[in-house]
Amino acid sequence: MSEPLEIACLEEFWASHTGNGPPLDEMVGKLLLDTLGLGNQQVFEQLYLVKPDFAGFVQWILDTAGPPDPRLVDRYHAWLYDMEPGGDAQAQLDAIAAMDDVLGADALAHWDEHGYVILPDAISADEIEAVKALLWQVTEASPDEPESWFTAKTNGIMVPHFQSPALEAARRSPRVHKAFAQLWGSENLWVTIDRIGFNPPVRPDRPFAGSDIHWDASLVQPIPFATQAVLYLSDTAEDQGAFRCVPGFHKRVDDWLAGLNGANPREADLSAEVKHVAGKAGDLIIWRQDLPHAASPNRSDKPRLAQYLTYYSPDMVIRPWR
Repeated sequence: MSEPLEIACLEEFWASHTGNGPPLDEMVGKLLLDTLGLGNQQVFEQLYLVKPDFAGFVQWILDTAGPPDPRLVDRYHAWLYDMEPGGDAQAQLDAIAAMDDVLGADALAHWDEHGYVILPDAISADEIEAVKALLWQVTEASPDEPESWFTAKTNGIMVPHFQSPALEAARRSPRVHKAFAQLWGSENLWVTIDRIGFNPPVRPDRPFAGSDIHWDASLVQPIPFATQAVLYLSDTAEDQGAFRCVPGFHKRVDDWLAGLNGANPREADLSAEVKHVAGKAGDLIIWRQDLPHAASPNRSDKPRLAQYLTYYSPDMVIRPWR
């Protein structure tokens, strides 16, 4: 057996999802899983399908993600108990604060006006190639065999693979962290442990497997500030399954929602206002959570490869779903 995993609220989290305890605060659970380096999907599959006892759950965590970063555990405990983080953890945040800005005045103006921004060269070319190699491996597809794209092991356009050194490049990139720190106005952020994406060309027998324009956030007003992001792993044209959104919608979403007169906002047709956002390999597209968005049908002859991640503040407001 591995050394015990010493992190606050882990047993309470396990108990809350196995009928052995009351619900845990949602932000505590969110920070706990990201601190442990675990994706939501894999954790809930483990708890609700495998149903391990607590010792088995702890062992699964260590076998799956290994021991967590001590600096992140330190920061998690500091937030939980309203203390200052230790020296190593604080030094990591101070280094991000001391970096030169990675988003210039024009980029920030674009963010304010349109609700999204592109960070170029988020990770290196070699790091991008490592993520692409991982994606081809776990999907059991090949870039040189187009027929394999349509039998790739995916969940829609998502690939539920969460742990790999290749995926850590973007998650631990100071350049990426700095971009989010500029947008949030704070370096004290957590990175999500999210999935990779594979969006093949559409054809008559293989329609688009993604979703239409949507929000991943509650629409209870006012919608709190938060961010989402996708990293292009190859040059991506507008017709290649690119990210799409309704630019500037964040500026009028409250008035728009108020004027619906009881209609379901999630059923509204916003397609006439959609923009497809092309980009280069290494471009990280960051958008506000109140911006309606989606991936798009891929009408090119090449798949779109992507990695999903974002940073968030532990002080972020989480609204009940509506």
